[in-house]
Amino acid sequence: MNINYEYYRIFYYVAKYKNLTRAAEVLCNNQPNITRTIKLMEHEFGCNLIVRSNRGISLTPEGEQLYSHLKIAVHQIQLAENEILKTSELQNGVVTIGASETGLRMLLLPVLSHFKKAYPGIRVRIINHLTTQALISARDGVVDFSVVAAPADIAKPLLSESLLTFTDIPIAGASFSHLKNTPLSLIELSKYPLICLGEDTMTYRFYEKFYQRHKLLMEPEFVAATTDQILPMIKNNLGFGFIPEIYAVEALKSESVFKIPLTTPIPSREIYFIQNENHPLSAAARELKKLLLEYAQSIMR
Repeated sequence: MNINYEYYRIFYYVAKYKNLTRAAEVLCNNQPNITRTIKLMEHEFGCNLIVRSNRGISLTPEGEQLYSHLKIAVHQIQLAENEILKTSELQNGVVTIGASETGLRMLLLPVLSHFKKAYPGIRVRIINHLTTQALISARDGVVDFSVVAAPADIAKPLLSESLLTFTDIPIAGASFSHLKNTPLSLIELSKYPLICLGEDTMTYRFYEKFYQRHKLLMEPEFVAATTDQILPMIKNNLGFGFIPEIYAVEALKSESVFKIPLTTPIPSREIYFIQNENHPLSAAARELKKLLLEYAQSIMR
């Protein structure tokens, strides 16, 4: 059977109003075209759908049966149209984000605060991942996008866009204050106890390669589960660590830790916006990406 949706739509309004003229007005159509469409449908179905009389239009049993199904279908279509319209206008919707710890703290949290104030109807779900897991979530369509810190193994169908470049700093607590004013090479610094993240993190791999380039073996004295744990361990004089300077601002101001002058340059790192090229971003996700880019540019100036 070859009846297109527009024919069903015309029949729906004829059946709803029981009046050809009224149906034509609602549909911005003309009555002869409405009549012709109903006749074509009746020919296709092989039965009458409406009956005309002096009192107007009534539905045959077959017409009533068709109308009862069309009411449900049209209602669902209208609901879908309204939901999509609200989503496109950022009135409602859901954005699911995969985030590494560094990406979450350095970019997502400050931006999400502004985003929720601007678009309170949009729900946000954050899945806090290691970088590798955040990439897999983006690849598999579990999240709309991911925000991760380099190094990251990014391959098709993933697309990456750099949001922010940053450099870690080495810091230590009061027990290591003799290192405060004496510039050290990485070789000299490696003699002191190192606190870092575990081997399953990209940060560990980054510093392992950094040490290897200087012909050194990285042997951490303490391994932390999260970057948040490294700073308290440093404050308690368990060793030194490399962390983004933004994490240590307050501790540096209070002088509970200090920056170690290092003569060996630490390579910069990047935070990437990751999305699957096969999964277009929703309107809400596009807006959030735009805010992330604007915020990143503002703090890079």
